[in-house]
Amino acid sequence: MEHITFKPKGVCSVQIDFDIDDDKNLHNLGFTGGCNGNLKAIGRLVEGKNAKEIADILRGNNCGMRGTSCADQFAKAIDGALN
Repeated sequence: MEHITFKPKGVCSVQIDFDIDDDKNLHNLGFTGGCNGNLKAIGRLVEGKNAKEIADILRGNNCGMRGTSCADQFAKAIDGALN
């Protein structure tokens, strides 16, 4: 299993941590900062799910006028980890 630490840009969260197993499934997602309840919910929803599928779902999700969101930044973190 590979552990990923990602520093998001343009959002309230300051760090995203997660693991990707050998089958490319997500585990142990955690956000530092941001909207705690919503981000915990994302972690529960993606646990054990395929990383690429989750990135495809979350990519492009915007928060207000930021042009990104914690979910979108998580998709970018996944993309970087898979490439």
